[in-house]
Amino acid sequence: MLLKGEEEYYNRHIKLRDFGVEKQNLLKNSSVLVIGAGGLGCPVLQNLAGMGVGNIGIIDFDSIQVHNLHRQHLYSYADLGRKKVNVAAQKVKLLNPYVVVHKFDTELSVENASEIISQFDCVVDCSDNFATRYLVNDYCIYLNKVLVHGSISDYTGQITVLNYQNGPSYRCLYPEAPNPDESTDCNNNGVIALLPSIVGNLMAAQTCKVLLKE
Repeated sequence: MLLKGEEEYYNRHIKLRDFGVEKQNLLKNSSVLVIGAGGLGCPVLQNLAGMGVGNIGIIDFDSIQVHNLHRQHLYSYADLGRKKVNVAAQKVKLLNPYVVVHKFDTELSVENASEIISQFDCVVDCSDNFATRYLVNDYCIYLNKVLVHGSISDYTGQITVLNYQNGPSYRCLYPEAPNPDESTDCNNNGVIALLPSIVGNLMAAQTCKVLLKE
């Protein structure tokens, strides 16, 4: 049930035809794990919080650097050197004090993946390396969790919803990881500042559609 303050916060959602209190409560009672609080993770976190997803997990072990700032809009110069997971959690709570934020200041690994992923209804993979992507995929299959995946490089990005209603997994699309010498990423090729927000917004939208059973 929504609190009075939540009814005010989500006023424009509640007024929406075919949305209202019922779907807002669905989001409130949902939980999402966001893996990576970088270029994709920032807009995903902002939109999940604004939509009212009740429990949001953030896993990241990186610190904020100056070259992050042009596209990772949760952070500013004042945050340089701080852990992304701490700053992101703080900014999410400032945006929406009604959501519960779970912080994981660690790298996802075979030792902790099952314990962490099992706590959430849905996983959003905003990571930037193939090792993590395959790890997340495999544990989402094992734990029967829907996986929303996104990636960006240069001027292009892609998103897909995986392991949904017996649908394909990441390994169905990419059975084998590419040769590291042949793959591209933002660290090597760069990325246009507008792109993470566009792709991250679409990832958040797909995540909410999954939670709302749309």
